[in-house]
Amino acid sequence: ENVKEISKKFGFDFTPEEHKSLTKHIGLNMQAYDALNQLPDYLPEVKYPRKPGYFPSSDENKLNAWYVKTDIKGAPEGKLAGRKVVLKDNVSLAGVPMMNGCQYLEGYTPEIDATLVTRLLDAGATIVGKAHCENLCLSGGSHTNAKNPVINPHKPGHTSGGSSSGVGAIVGSGEIDLGIGGDQGGSIRIPSCWSGCVGMKPTHGLVPYTGVMPIEITLDHAGPITTNVSDNALVLEVIAGPDGLDPRQYIQEGSYGDYKSKIDEGVKGMKIGILKEGFNRAESEKVVDETVQKAIKHFESLGAEVKEVSVPDHMLAGVIFMAICVEGFYSTSIVGNGAGTGYRGFYQNSLIKANLDGNRFPINSSMTCKMFTIMGDYLHQNFGYTLYGKGQNLARKAKEAYDKILKEYDCLVFPTLPYRAPKIPDEKANMDDYLQAAFGMVGNTSIFDATGHPVLQIPVGKSEGLPIGMSLVGRHFDEAKLYRIARAWEKEVDWKKVNN
Repeated sequence: ENVKEISKKFGFDFTPEEHKSLTKHIGLNMQAYDALNQLPDYLPEVKYPRKPGYFPSSDENKLNAWYVKTDIKGAPEGKLAGRKVVLKDNVSLAGVPMMNGCQYLEGYTPEIDATLVTRLLDAGATIVGKAHCENLCLSGGSHTNAKNPVINPHKPGHTSGGSSSGVGAIVGSGEIDLGIGGDQGGSIRIPSCWSGCVGMKPTHGLVPYTGVMPIEITLDHAGPITTNVSDNALVLEVIAGPDGLDPRQYIQEGSYGDYKSKIDEGVKGMKIGILKEGFNRAESEKVVDETVQKAIKHFESLGAEVKEVSVPDHMLAGVIFMAICVEGFYSTSIVGNGAGTGYRGFYQNSLIKANLDGNRFPINSSMTCKMFTIMGDYLHQNFGYTLYGKGQNLARKAKEAYDKILKEYDCLVFPTLPYRAPKIPDEKANMDDYLQAAFGMVGNTSIFDATGHPVLQIPVGKSEGLPIGMSLVGRHFDEAKLYRIARAWEKEVDWKKVNN
């Protein structure tokens, strides 16, 4: 009966004899799957003992930023010995619940540690918990999590930024100094900007994504969110480098690993480009542009040459990102149940099964997820993957345009986000407001997920209590230089005292 049903779906028409023979041979081939299903899986080792943690009460979770609290201790010595780290709740932590902000994953518990978790523990860190994130990570606001909105640590009632919303709020509040976020359209940099943190979206593939729930393999990034530049560089030193399991990684030896040795050498003689298209956007607030322009002037006093540059392809960010992200999400998360196919590496089969079960009940997801699912299905049915392919082609063109400028300049600078953190939509908000609050801020962030360039966000001031951030974009695998430039600014200016 299954053969008949599937044949009908594809318009196959078989004679009774053909149907009988086909069913027989399918049955014979399925025996291999029966045998495969009996074999034990081949999983990465979990090295450090732990308990599952607990769900904190509202009394110890004022910002609604924590999902679960833990106390998982790593090695007795290492670069992060004695340091506490909080993880975004799309990062697998063996034996500890993970729901990635989504109702239909609630109750799932991974059996492996993400590679970056093992590296943090090997370096002596203590993992103190998982932070709420947005529903399947599909929001730049902090209002789509299944457990209610995450609150801005600087101004109650306002968004903390997403999708690494909880990590941004926890680090931005000063409760924990070190965090790990994920980024496909800005989800490290957005909460870092609006919550007043330092956030690094590394070069695509620099940090292994193994054991982190994906959206789209060419957009997936993981990186540190911290209170200062030096700590950010330290965490990246620990988690960067190939693991042999992540197909996103195409790293050459010598292109990673040392981010601190030259961090205090300053910017004298460097060339910094002010990206024209990053300012005066239709959605820009004047106070944000002015604050970042003032911040840039400090580079001149520190000995750098500063000049405005133009990359017109920057204005195509929304077009390119949407084409890749929507169909990539649909293919990976909906059709591929959170994994997809077509690559060698580690497949987290327990998470695939949890997504398979959840995708049978898609009503239990956010409006952002439903919108992407509808769009992805429509585009797939009517255009195949031609528009996805065109988005990828234009992303390559944009990468070449940035690379051309970056051959002459050490980095490009501009506002991370064009406006300050808005208020969280309330329960009565209409769908227009809900969706605008999820995606309206990504004009300066999303393109660099598609091109893979490293971007470092640093806070450079406040206005009416809300942080304002500046982004530094560099050449692929040149994170060390971005840290050096940001550290020079950080030593010169206390951003918390810059009020506009």
